[in-house]
Amino acid sequence: MSIDKDTAAKVAKLARIRVEAADLPALAEEFNAVLGFIEQLSEVDVEGVEPMVSVTPMRLPRRVDVVSDGGQQAKVLANAPDAREGFFAVPKVVE
Repeated sequence: MSIDKDTAAKVAKLARIRVEAADLPALAEEFNAVLGFIEQLSEVDVEGVEPMVSVTPMRLPRRVDVVSDGGQQAKVLANAPDAREGFFAVPKVVE
């Protein structure tokens, strides 16, 4: 696939990048160079290579999944307009 200056102008417009008409041929050449590199990558034999998430073979540390009350009751209720007995107090809505 080859990118011409009209396609380069359309890509620039979609990307909301102002490119002068004189610079469109150079931009089209840059796009073609990128596409050429991508075509080179598709030629690489990756048969038997496992996909990687990271370049370093390590797992992320995980915390222990423990059920708790959070231990922040005072902080949570600090900005409550009305708190009673450790809970939010709200107006009665059902008779």
